[in-house]
Amino acid sequence: MAGGLSLQHPWAFTFGILGNVISFMVYLAPLPTFYRIYKKKSTEGFQSLPYVVALFSSMLWIFYAFIKGRDAFLLITINSFGCVVETIYIIMYLIYAAKKTRMHTFKMFMLLNVGLFSLIVLCTLLVSKPSLRVKVLGWICVAFSVSVFAAPLSIIRMVIRTKSVEFMPFSLSFFLTLSAVVWFSFGLFSKDIYVALPNILGFTFGAIQMVLYIIYKDTKVPESLAEGNKLPEHTIEISKLGPCEPIDVDMAAKPPVANKGMSSV
Repeated sequence: MAGGLSLQHPWAFTFGILGNVISFMVYLAPLPTFYRIYKKKSTEGFQSLPYVVALFSSMLWIFYAFIKGRDAFLLITINSFGCVVETIYIIMYLIYAAKKTRMHTFKMFMLLNVGLFSLIVLCTLLVSKPSLRVKVLGWICVAFSVSVFAAPLSIIRMVIRTKSVEFMPFSLSFFLTLSAVVWFSFGLFSKDIYVALPNILGFTFGAIQMVLYIIYKDTKVPESLAEGNKLPEHTIEISKLGPCEPIDVDMAAKPPVANKGMSSV
């Protein structure tokens, strides 16, 4: 696995290690958000969907890695970490969310992480040929990752409308963009088109977010976002992550998705 990858594809192994390190930081990026939630005992205007999506993304890429088998060790390591971290985030969110929001989050979790994931596993295993399983699951991962990477359009629209980057931290946008570049390189050198393709969008939307942050970073927060008058928790849509993380592009605000990245990958 990792050993074979390092010998046969040294560049892929190098970018895979870098991707693990960067994605590790991406998964930890929401820590300030959850510290804020803990201190205020409220989820305020933050959404849970990005974290639910990030967890689903990590689960999906781990399954893909196990089905692929060869040269997939680096996908398993980072996404396993992602599963643990995102689960902790979701539990914290459920603890401090209002009753209505808590129920909404739980329903989304059951629908996506239990229902849809189980359906994908079942459908994939019903395919008899192992090589065909990889292709089917690979394109499912691509389709999901593309939808996750397109999600930042909502937060981009909100930033332009409000001229505020309150819910779009620069550090997360930066690491998500860097993560997309690294995982694209990993997919390119390991000849894994399913990892490489989605990260083209990840880089594009991440770069747009950083440009918007630079433009609006000194703008005062609008009254509609001021303390005590936050946006409704479900009005901020999703944005998300990496290649095999498919996690969350403004995890602190989320919408948003995501990840792989790896988190998604």
